[in-house]
Amino acid sequence: MRRKLRKSFFEREAEFVAEKLLGTFLVRRYRGKVTALMITEVEAYNGPFDKASHASRGRTERNKIMFGEAGRWYVYFTYGMYWMLNVVTGPKNYPAAVLVRGTSEVIGPGRLTKFLRIDKKFNGTSAVGRGDLWIEDRGVRIKKSQIKQTARIGVHYAGPYWSKKEYRFVLRDS
Repeated sequence: MRRKLRKSFFEREAEFVAEKLLGTFLVRRYRGKVTALMITEVEAYNGPFDKASHASRGRTERNKIMFGEAGRWYVYFTYGMYWMLNVVTGPKNYPAAVLVRGTSEVIGPGRLTKFLRIDKKFNGTSAVGRGDLWIEDRGVRIKKSQIKQTARIGVHYAGPYWSKKEYRFVLRDS
């Protein structure tokens, strides 16, 4: 069974979507070849008060996609060398997204985007439409016992409360 995730899947709270993305497949079509990788690690960024989120400083040219409709890719450049792939969640005008941190074959968000040749051209495009990048449900069912929930990585700048929020979800055996 292969079923592309619909917009309604992403129109829910970031933490819920993050957990449910584990076991789905990130699919990329590039030059006629299709690559599908099972998502094994994600992080949620939830709302304007989440100090680890780009949205915590308000709407900017960089983060405006987060304030848009769910099911859009939010891709940004960081550390002068890495593209980060996020999918927008929740209701319009509520800035939330899920960062795809790792898959069955590639660990690390920067390595993942490099491997799949993802860059700024995907920013703002539909994750649920007819594009070259989408997420599929292929029938893999993940039990709660298979999920490890931890603090997000590399967000110490967000202060003790937000940096310790357990918004990172990882498959235990990945």
